[in-house]
Amino acid sequence: MDHENDPAFPLHRRGKIEVRPTVRIRDGAGLALAYTPGVARVSQAIASDPELVFDYTWKSNTVLVVTDGTAVLGLGDIGPRAALPVMEGKALLFKEFGGVDAVPMCLDTTDADEIIETVVRIAPAFGGINLEDISAPRCFDIERGLQERLDIPIFHDDQHGTAIVVIAALESAARLTGREFADLKVVVSGAGAAGVAVSNMLLAGGVRDLCVCDSQGLISRDRPGLTGVKAELATRTNPRGLQGPIDVGLEDADVFIGVSAGKVAESAVAGMADDAIIFALANPHPEVDPAVAGKYAAVVATGRSDYPNQINNVLAFPGVFRGALDVRASRITTGMQMAAADALSDLVGDEVGPEYIVPSAFDKRVAGAVAEAVAAAARAEGVARV
Repeated sequence: MDHENDPAFPLHRRGKIEVRPTVRIRDGAGLALAYTPGVARVSQAIASDPELVFDYTWKSNTVLVVTDGTAVLGLGDIGPRAALPVMEGKALLFKEFGGVDAVPMCLDTTDADEIIETVVRIAPAFGGINLEDISAPRCFDIERGLQERLDIPIFHDDQHGTAIVVIAALESAARLTGREFADLKVVVSGAGAAGVAVSNMLLAGGVRDLCVCDSQGLISRDRPGLTGVKAELATRTNPRGLQGPIDVGLEDADVFIGVSAGKVAESAVAGMADDAIIFALANPHPEVDPAVAGKYAAVVATGRSDYPNQINNVLAFPGVFRGALDVRASRITTGMQMAAADALSDLVGDEVGPEYIVPSAFDKRVAGAVAEAVAAAARAEGVARV
């Protein structure tokens, strides 16, 4: 790599984040308040009433970003050290877009139990945990294991951040094409972290005709060899019992959502319903070339910034954690995620068009609208402390 001429390298020199104080110490009196003896009174108060930790420490506004480096971007298993620039970037986005402080933590283990135990041990200092770039199926076990043991939000962004923005975009696209969300025939390509989360939110949103496809073809109750998450997913999807390659599922389908690296032939796309909706989100190479998708679809979205309708997680996670932290939520529920998606789609509103189904990442309304919706949903579902 050309470190000297690639502009990415100077930007990353010495990292992209730092720790700064929120108060200044300029004399002995200030030192006595910020540290001993003044700090002892604060610690004693927290010892007597543990909930005060949210009022008098950074816990109320700080998230731990955790990875093991096994599924980083589109790079795969590159390890914890190589993952650190990405985790620093995530922390930067938390602060820039949501006003949330975040600390990157790259763990030198891929053992799910060790990851859970490590995070549980250091969790008292944080108001939430953002899991990042952890490969499936371990990511499901880690998220579930942490939420069972901790009373703060646990959020695997590769799953739920992606799902929130996909649902928001699909709500807008359905409105644009005159379809009812619940009546959509949807095919999801990919049964990893993002594919499973997107499928779960589609079902929660009322979609009834949903097929999921992995590298072996359509997932169905009759397909042998399914285990774990895929076996469970088979019981709730593919109501028509379709079998075979993805082409079978795409015949007359309204929606294609790609969250895998698997290419889809033009002939399969051509068999979709009129005014189809195609979200080809693999990055940097979409499952369906956008030029090909545009020949058959009324709405096309990708994961890339150089095409319209980028499905970008930064639309979701800063506001989701902002809202959860503001009400001191004990978890992030499906209802809170659906509220976030609805808020994003509502921001598009009547301005929806073929190249505008989600707000821009730089739309200053986004984080606040998502946070407000998430906080209200947390209160409604009884997981808010304040």
